Parts: sequence; C-alpha cells; structure tokens
Amino acid sequence: MTRQYLDVPYRSKDAAKGLGARFDGSVKRWYVEAGVDLAPFAAWLPAEAATAAPTHRTMALPDCAVSELVVSKRGISLSQLLSGVATAVARAFPESIWTLVEVSEASVRNGHVYLDLSERDSQGQLIAKARGMLWARTAARIMPEFERATGAVVGAGIKLLVRARPVFNGAYGFNLDIEAIDADYTLGDLEARKNEIRVRLREEGVFDRNRLLTPPWDYRAILVVAPQDAAGLGDFRKEAQRLERFGLCRFVYAHSRFQGEGAAAQIVGTATQALAALRDCDALVIIRGGGAVNDLAWLNDYLLARFICGVDVPVLTGIGHERDKTLPDEVAHLCFDTPSKVIAGIEQHIRRRAQEARHAWETVLGAGMQATRGARLALERREAQVRTEALDHLARARRDSIAARNGIATDAVHLVHAASRRSLALLNDIRLNSARDVAQARQRTPALMASVRGDAMLGLSKGKSVSQAACNLVVDRGALATRLASSDIKRRIRQVAEHADAEVRRGRESAQALMREIAGQGPAKTLARGFAIVRNEGGEALVSSAAASEASVLRIQFHDGAIGVLPQFPPERK
Repeated sequence: MTRQYLDVPYRSKDAAKGLGARFDGSVKRWYVEAGVDLAPFAAWLPAEAATAAPTHRTMALPDCAVSELVVSKRGISLSQLLSGVATAVARAFPESIWTLVEVSEASVRNGHVYLDLSERDSQGQLIAKARGMLWARTAARIMPEFERATGAVVGAGIKLLVRARPVFNGAYGFNLDIEAIDADYTLGDLEARKNEIRVRLREEGVFDRNRLLTPPWDYRAILVVAPQDAAGLGDFRKEAQRLERFGLCRFVYAHSRFQGEGAAAQIVGTATQALAALRDCDALVIIRGGGAVNDLAWLNDYLLARFICGVDVPVLTGIGHERDKTLPDEVAHLCFDTPSKVIAGIEQHIRRRAQEARHAWETVLGAGMQATRGARLALERREAQVRTEALDHLARARRDSIAARNGIATDAVHLVHAASRRSLALLNDIRLNSARDVAQARQRTPALMASVRGDAMLGLSKGKSVSQAACNLVVDRGALATRLASSDIKRRIRQVAEHADAEVRRGRESAQALMREIAGQGPAKTLARGFAIVRNEGGEALVSSAAASEASVLRIQFHDGAIGVLPQFPPERK
C-alpha cells in the first residue's frame, strides 16, 4: 500500500494540509504517502489503520491535550515534536473562533492574502502577534463582500473581527486560517474613533468654528494642500491655471502624505508653514484622490481636525469620496465630493461675485447716465433761460435808454421854451413900464417941459441907462437860466447816457460771458457727445425732415468727419 487515506472532515482540511496531507481528487479524500509518520494524523486515521498502527509509548505536552509521539532511545525528531504540537493545536481548536485583531501589514500572493496581526494595550504596547492567512478561494469569497459593506480594504491600521482557526505547521509555524470577517465591527470601530474626536472638539467649543467663519467676498489667493501627484490634483490644477491665466485668483501648492502613520501631523505642519509664508490668504483647500475607507481613516485624526477648526480662513475639502465623510469634511467651512468640485465651487463663487460687480457697475453707469442727461437738460434749460433773460434785459435797457433820452430832450425843450417865455415877459414889462413912465412924465410935467428938459434929458439918459442895464440884466438872467438849464439837461443826458452805457456794458458782458460759455461747449464737443449735423449739398444745416426730403444728397457731420448719404424716406413722406 503506497498511500494512507484519512477521514478528514471539511472543517479540518486546512489543518490536515498544514501537517503535510494531500488531496486525491479522484476519490475526494485526503492521504499521506507511505513511510510518513502517522502520529500527527491519528485523529483522522480509519479504524483498521488505527488498530494496525505500531505500538508506542506516549508523552504529555504542556498546555495541550495528550498527543501520541513515537519516542526512540535518542529522543524524538523535530518534525515529530512539531507534529505533536500541530495535533495538540488541532485538537484544542477543532473549530474556528471569533477573534479581535489589528492588521500590521497585508500582502497578496497568487490570490492568497497574508496578514501580520497584532494586539496592543491602551498605551500602544505590543502584547500579542501572529500571522493570518486567507486562502485564495476564501479571499475571493469574503473580501469583495467586506469591501462593499465597509468601503475599506484590508490593510495596515485596520481593526477586524475575524473567525479564524489556529493551525500549526512543522514547516511554516503557527498561523491563523481566517474564514470570515465581520464588516459591522470594522465600521463600528471606525465610527467610534470618529465620534470620540467629535465629542472632544464639541467639549472644547471649536467643532463649528471654521464652518461659521464669514466667507471671503472674493477668492484672490488660495493655499492648496494635497499629496504629491494626487489623482485629483491634475484636474484641480487644470481649472485653477485657467483662473490664474485670467488674473482672477492665485494658487499656492504644498504637498504632504495623506495616509500612513504620522500623515495627519505632516499635513498640519505643511499647512502651518505655508500659511505663515503666504500673506492675505483667502482660503485653505485640502484635497486628495479617492481611496478606501481605511485609507481615508488616517485623516480622522484629532490633531488635523483641531487644526482645521482653529484656522482663521475658511477651509475647503475635497477628499475624493462620496459615500462617507471624514472628520475634516465635518469641521471644514465647505466640503465637496471631489477635488474637481472644489475648484468648480471656487470658480462659481468668483463668477457670482463678478456678476454682482457687473450688475453694480451697470447700476452705477445707468444712474450716472441718467444724472448726466438730467444735468444736460437742466443746463439746456438754464442756458435758454439765461439767453431769454439776457434778451429781455437788453430790450428793457434799450427801451429805458430811449425813454430816458426822449424825456431829457422833452424836458430840455420845455425848459428852453419856459425861459424864453419868461424873458419875453420881462422885456415886455420893462417896455410897458418905460412907456408908462414917459407918458406920465409928459402928462405931469408938460409945463415944466422946458425947464426940466435938461433934467428930463438927464433923467431920460438915466432911464435909458437903467433900461439898458435892466434889459441887459434880463438878457443876462435869461442867458444864465438858459445856460443853467442847458447844463442841467446836459448833465442829466450824461447821467442817463452813462447809466445806459453801464447797463449796456453789463448786459454785453453778461451776454458775452453767456456766449463764451455756450461757445465753450462748441459744436465739436456737442458732436463728441453723440450729436450730428445734417447739411444739404450746399452746406446749409437742415433742421427739419421736410428740408431734408428736398435735398438730393445729405452730408452728416460727426465729431471725427462727415459722410454723404442719399435720403431715404417712407413712401408717404416723399
């Protein structure tokens, strides 16, 4: 007989395989080659083979069930000893058992998953260590289900509740064959760690501090912290460079590890140094590509979350996952699913502010244009009013000057006539008095005519002298009165003329100032404000549509030149 077949139950197949047994697919049974010590396989030997087994004496192994080992005079071989240990382990743990472990390292070879497992106390000291094994068939069955349920991959740092059976192999040592993994435990452990940090931050009163910061009115300078060559960093940079190219925002990049031991502390140190070097920073962006839950779990760190809460500028996160939120997402000012959505949110914020600024500019421009139109209309009204008042003032001054001149001339004529009448009256009175005196003298002294002829002649001479003197006096008085009246008339005429000249000068100066102001506007300035002058072929300005319709060619003068056009009017206007 070349082979010894064994009765190995399905749950013990891995233990039998670990001891060196092989599987015969034709008969569906495990076996060992002839000449191999059957002692380690005693529990699985058929009844007839167990009876035929050679007689041997036994020895007890400490801390395990009794194992039968063949002992020679010189002792037992190492393989026999280890086979006994394997048998003892198999008998002590005939079935798998749920065990709490923490993965220190994981690797995959030929579909098999190899794990370094450990346990640490509350101070982080290592108190237990073992190797774990998922055979390719088992791994293919339970690993996809675990990853779908948790979103995590089995890797360093993750805690697991596994159903495993201890197996000892003489060639490979002690190993835990893992048959199942409880996904609920892993999720609960990850969430428990996050909840402890949440509670601590709330007790410190900083959990909502960054989320409640007032967002910047606009983004001008942004610090971006991301892993070197991260999956989502390229997409972020492409959109960010477009914003920088147009001068809308400046981006400064700093790089750090985002997973593994000490990743959170490195992120905090990198961000702190970059913020200190960057002045007028409007926001801090923390991004990384997608990953498994346990890869992202390195970010669920108190130091990193506390740093984000204490930053004085809004923090924007784009960790690159959609199903679960990390603690940085929860305490950040804004969180996005991916880095691309972070830069899209920044761009939307900048676009929204630009639209608001444009709307404000259009509002100010409209108000300014309306105010300009109002001022221009008011100026035109004031100009027309000033022109009208100036013309009225000039007309009144002209009328007043003419009336004053006419009045002076009339008064002068009246005074001359009055002086002339008074002079003639005085002259007549003198003549009448002289004639009366002569007549009375002739009547009273006819008898004495001769005797007093000399006296009469003397008296006559005196009378003539007196009369001549009186006449001369009357004439002198009349001439004096005339000269005085003429002087008064001339003085009044000069006063009126001076007053009229002053009024005319003031009116002329006011009109000239007004015309200078009007001329200062000038046709060129009027044309520069958007007006135009329409002329006919002779160069005459046209001010009505009727005059324009009669012209064969129209020349439209603008502020920078003139063009000729042919008049075109609707049929009813031709």
